[in-house]
Amino acid sequence: MAHRLVTSLATIAVAMTLTFLLIRQMPGDIVHQWAVQLQMQQGISYEQARIQAAAMINYNPDVGLFEQYFSYLGGLLTGNLGHSLTYRIPVSLILVQALPWTLMVTALATFLSFVMGSGLGLVGALRRQSLLDPVLTLYATLSQALPPFLIGLLLLLVFGIGLEWLPMRGNYTPDVEPGLNLAFLLDVALHAVMPVMAFALPAVGDWALAMKASATSVLGEDYLHVARARGLKPRRILLRYLGRNSMMPLVPSLATALGSALGGSMLVEAIFGYPGLGFFLAQAIDRRDYPLMQGIFLISTVGVVLFNLAGELVLARLDPRLRR
Repeated sequence: MAHRLVTSLATIAVAMTLTFLLIRQMPGDIVHQWAVQLQMQQGISYEQARIQAAAMINYNPDVGLFEQYFSYLGGLLTGNLGHSLTYRIPVSLILVQALPWTLMVTALATFLSFVMGSGLGLVGALRRQSLLDPVLTLYATLSQALPPFLIGLLLLLVFGIGLEWLPMRGNYTPDVEPGLNLAFLLDVALHAVMPVMAFALPAVGDWALAMKASATSVLGEDYLHVARARGLKPRRILLRYLGRNSMMPLVPSLATALGSALGGSMLVEAIFGYPGLGFFLAQAIDRRDYPLMQGIFLISTVGVVLFNLAGELVLARLDPRLRR
């Protein structure tokens, strides 16, 4: 456990450092660009605007890179991620507002695709000579060729523009009062349908093939023959023996998929105008909002590492051999 925690912290530290360095190596003088905008908006001198822009970005090009890095670390230790240049509010406030929406969509999509894909893969392993086998393979091949943002565009064209069944943008209708009431929850669910489908549909085929391969290897194990010889019910053998042991190798992949979806939601959320981390990351890249960009990269890295750590711990819980 201690080894896993140390490895996770080291991974976060390395990713944070690389993000810090890469952002500051991007071409152009970001302080100059924002100083010009501030000068035009506020009618102040260029020198005053440049000082204000450097303070907002927490970046002074005249200071050495190591000093900037330690200043950045000091801000992180105090919870200061800087101020967004675009929205003029603390980056931490944007992250607190955006992260729950991304977590909701990606978690729903990942678990939905996992459950559907695992069920199809288990059936495919039991009926390897049926029509389901080539259908699963074909679907997985097509889904791998179509990225989530392209599927999102197709869903938008069909269900949003063509049929007009689902709302096309946002996370809820502005006219609906937010709160724990049925109208708001139903409206939120309706707005989340297409983003969830855009993430889930491509992943179903992958989970199905992975589950089929795992279940096929488990079918030849001796304990299944012993369970049948003991006269156990087929349903119990399917769920307790075949299903559980086939699913264990997929648990780390499930955690990795959750983390990957958390960090790779930019294009899908931008298409649907869904105000999650991906939507704000697209805005930050387009407007060169360095503090916001850096904060989103940091929270995405932490999320990926934590999900992977959780996957290892759950797998160790399911498989006693790993605990030993």
